[in-house]
Amino acid sequence: MKLGFSTLALFMNSLEDFLETASIDGFQMIEILCEGPYWPRNVLAFNSNFEIFDSYDIDVYLHSPTIDLNPGSLNPGIREETLKQLKETVNFGVKINCKAITTHPGLIHRLEERVRNFGMEHAINVLTEANNYSEEMGIKFSIENMPNKYAYFCNSADEHKFFVEKCGSYATVDTGHANTSKDVKSFFKLKNIVYYHLNDNDGEKDQHLTLGEGTLDLNLLNGVKNGIIELNNYQNVLKSRDLIRAGWPHDHK
Repeated sequence: MKLGFSTLALFMNSLEDFLETASIDGFQMIEILCEGPYWPRNVLAFNSNFEIFDSYDIDVYLHSPTIDLNPGSLNPGIREETLKQLKETVNFGVKINCKAITTHPGLIHRLEERVRNFGMEHAINVLTEANNYSEEMGIKFSIENMPNKYAYFCNSADEHKFFVEKCGSYATVDTGHANTSKDVKSFFKLKNIVYYHLNDNDGEKDQHLTLGEGTLDLNLLNGVKNGIIELNNYQNVLKSRDLIRAGWPHDHK
């Protein structure tokens, strides 16, 4: 498995520190979380040191901004801003030759079927346009599955597949999000999976636990080719890395 980590674990550190840490600790990939200091609009305006990425043999992925954004919003202004920031993330990705960009599929705030269907239409329109732009720029655009809650789109493997097919995108499978569903294995059977977010939980809530500390069947990871460990704490990232490298007990569930 090609292994990396989300910069969520080192939030507020510099881009160079992310790359250096990955290199020292034997990771082949990183996923930059484009929130806060790494907001693409600011990075593009004020950071000219993109050459640093050429100095490391590290595959770079981006996670688009999602805080306060929503491609499925019923508010046209929010949808327009979401699309704008998705395109800016693509532009950032071009500068650093990133492999793929992951984003969230959106959600609703009023739990009614008619509202959910309406929001889903908007989300698919926004994400399709973002995917088309990303394709034109030569970067894979990927939609992530969400936890098993009615408000979230892509809360099941079937709906995740539906979004990916409708938008023409790739899929990012979050193992923790999948673990909150009743059919975890179905997410691993999806086509066009570009990489995985690796984390664990108790099967009920999205907790971002270290691998092996929750109920995720780790044997499902045997077929994973590209994995980004997505945790809040870097020491837990290293624990998860070591578990994977050791080839966890294969009866672990």
